[in-house]
Amino acid sequence: MNIEKRVKELVEEKIADRPDLFLVDVKMHSNGKLIILVDGDKGIGISDCVAISRHVGFHLEEESVIETAYNLEVSSPGIDTPLTLLRQYAKNINRDLAIKMADGTKREGKLSSITEDAILIEEKIKEKGKKAEVIESVIPINQITETKVLISFK
Repeated sequence: MNIEKRVKELVEEKIADRPDLFLVDVKMHSNGKLIILVDGDKGIGISDCVAISRHVGFHLEEESVIETAYNLEVSSPGIDTPLTLLRQYAKNINRDLAIKMADGTKREGKLSSITEDAILIEEKIKEKGKKAEVIESVIPINQITETKVLISFK
């Protein structure tokens, strides 16, 4: 039985009545650490993480899905975790993003909107000897290899 697949089913089952919550990732590491990343359109609270952890833990024990000792961790993706779902982009509209493109280039800009297959960012373009110009750029999702939210301490 695929552990990650079963855990995904259990999480989806637990959050089925919470349309604001969504599963980001499930990873079973070889060191016995089972990590579940869940997020919400308006964030996710500790009590939600605890409830998901209890639900998943209970069923994994009942079904003897994992035969060795394991550590179950349920949390929201950290600020340094790259965005992977369109729904995560939606949460971060008006935030600055650092984007790695498939061609190796890097881009930065403020996320202004998203569509099903692209994001729209406001990029500052500075040409030598000219004032910086803000332009809107459409970036197809399939050309992005990694996106991280830039944290500003201003």
